[in-house]
Amino acid sequence: MLSPPLTPEERAEFLPELTAAGWSHDTDRDAVSRTYTFSNFVEAFGWMTRAAIWAEKLNHHPEWANVYKTVDVTLTSHDVEGLSMRDVKMARKMDALAKG
Repeated sequence: MLSPPLTPEERAEFLPELTAAGWSHDTDRDAVSRTYTFSNFVEAFGWMTRAAIWAEKLNHHPEWANVYKTVDVTLTSHDVEGLSMRDVKMARKMDALAKG
């Protein structure tokens, strides 16, 4: 196990932060999801490339889909069957990369 599931205290701290940033919490899957919209396909794909490099560094890979200028992302830690700090860190990094 790379990172334990979020504790109730961590959930109370980090889920409001993520939802305020545009992420949605899927309680059925215990995952967070977000749609990023860019100006065009090249911008979307460039962001995905930068995010992929960070996913490797953080050893946490998103579920995502790209159609033209939008990227739908879902984060969850499959090894703990729910959210962990890896998801919080990856969401924060993706948001930072999207801001430029």
